[in-house]
Amino acid sequence: MITEPVNTPAACPAPIRERRRPLALGVLSGALALDIGSLNVVNAALPGIGTHFGLEDATLQWTMTAYAVTFAGFLLFGGRLADVLGRRFVFTAGISLFTVAALGGALAPSATVLVVARALQGIGAALCGPAALALLTEIFSKGTARNRAFGVYAAVGAASGSGGFVLGGALTQLFGWRSVFMFSVVSGVAVLAAAKAALPAGVRRRQPLDLPGAATVTAGLLLAVFGISHGAQAGWNWADTMLPLAAAVVLLAAFVLWELRAPQPLLPIAIFRAAPVRASTLAAFLLTTAAIGLQFFAPLYLQGMLGYSPLQSGLAVLPLSLTVFVTATFCTGRLLSRVGQRPLLVAGLVLIAMGVATWAWTSASGDYWLRMLPGLVVMGIGIGVVFPTMTAAALTGVPQHQHGVAGAVNVTAQQIGAGVGVTALVVVAAVDTAGTGAALLPGYHAAYLTAGVACGLGALVIGLARGWNGGATTPQPEEAPAATRDALR
Repeated sequence: MITEPVNTPAACPAPIRERRRPLALGVLSGALALDIGSLNVVNAALPGIGTHFGLEDATLQWTMTAYAVTFAGFLLFGGRLADVLGRRFVFTAGISLFTVAALGGALAPSATVLVVARALQGIGAALCGPAALALLTEIFSKGTARNRAFGVYAAVGAASGSGGFVLGGALTQLFGWRSVFMFSVVSGVAVLAAAKAALPAGVRRRQPLDLPGAATVTAGLLLAVFGISHGAQAGWNWADTMLPLAAAVVLLAAFVLWELRAPQPLLPIAIFRAAPVRASTLAAFLLTTAAIGLQFFAPLYLQGMLGYSPLQSGLAVLPLSLTVFVTATFCTGRLLSRVGQRPLLVAGLVLIAMGVATWAWTSASGDYWLRMLPGLVVMGIGIGVVFPTMTAAALTGVPQHQHGVAGAVNVTAQQIGAGVGVTALVVVAAVDTAGTGAALLPGYHAAYLTAGVACGLGALVIGLARGWNGGATTPQPEEAPAATRDALR
């Protein structure tokens, strides 16, 4: 096993003063926007990429899938690296890899190089994402300050989803498909330039990296996401889809057995004893299933049935992001301090259920203002409530030195929702569909209702869960090591 030395006193984190904390929050939020927005920004450029390289749809889709596969597969290992090697070090390493890979995508001479660049971007995002979430808990003390920071962080992340559609469409239309990658390069350089001054240096710990656990879980998640993505695109045949999924099940089961016996596990199973962690994991899965599911079907409906352009369809969904941003920034942080995590998770999931189910009344003739916009607004409020709350709950009851891997668990649940959950909705839609054009609408409606029912049941499960202590989130003593606490004063 590999171990890393603890920093000497001279290597303790540099002081982070109060006036520099907004800059730190901006850096971490910007990194999250890069990670999440990268999927949708590039999605708008897919037609241009396909035309340039002469790719069929099945091959073109790997521009997106390569990113999603490596992002999901390396998250837990990225979280463990952040806890052992230091959060700022792993954060900047991830952003650096993401940025260099984006430059490779912008200059790619072939589709193969572009797909490899996207896979490397996914690894970079998996490194910096968990580290960013753990850094938030180092920089902001428990209570109101941290809750508001979670609100802003989550608002930027959630809003960057559908916001990426609009930005990607505008950049592609004005400057061509390579411009979306150059935008990531410029944004990544800006984040890196501010990271050293804004973020605490962090402390390395003498702990093993648990390479056997990292290898099994990374391979298992890679095969699972690959199998699901390939099955959704090419069908569920045994050789190409079911065999990777079966191997993934074996590897993930082996990972769990290993973690239960490992002296320093990659994923301490004990963190799931905390009810907030279990609830946040469930909420992360359901939120992304509903949100990404709606954003998957919405362009098909808006462009395929109503004749919207790609930019128009992005603008049509934009109220979802705007509502998320306003709710998470100005409301959820204050509510977290007053009413606590569980009531907000329950209420938010109910609102998401209502919002996505409203789209089951969309028609082949449109009527955006009455049949679509209300559902987007209600769903946006729900996401704006759930996203910051589940982010905070994911770390509740978890020791500070495990916040990196705990954050990785939550982001992994989101990725599974975006993969497994959305694939399930696609299957539901296909079962209730016959023909093309307007005949597809009943299948879309069935998918929306399925997502709504799932979120409603999730709210019920969280509301009835036992072992949840307390109501409002009140300030408590910091769990961070003494050197980190002193540095943040």
